[in-house]
Amino acid sequence: MSTLIYTIIVGGIAGWLASMVTGINERMGCLLNVVAGVVGGVIGGWIFQQTGMQMPGGVWVGPIVVAFVGAVVFLGIVRLLTGRG
Repeated sequence: MSTLIYTIIVGGIAGWLASMVTGINERMGCLLNVVAGVVGGVIGGWIFQQTGMQMPGGVWVGPIVVAFVGAVVFLGIVRLLTGRG
């Protein structure tokens, strides 16, 4: 149960930061920020693994950075596919 809560918190923070960077924060609610962050965590983990990059240290900072990178990529892809931007 604590892993789920941790995932939601990290995903929410990463998704919110990514939505701020991509300029679509005003159109996203809390739930979509969490979804973007969690999907971004999967994408970011894959990117970091494929490039051989090391995840930054820390229990909170590292996963947030990885999920943030992935969420920015994810939101960029969504913007390209939907034509919104």
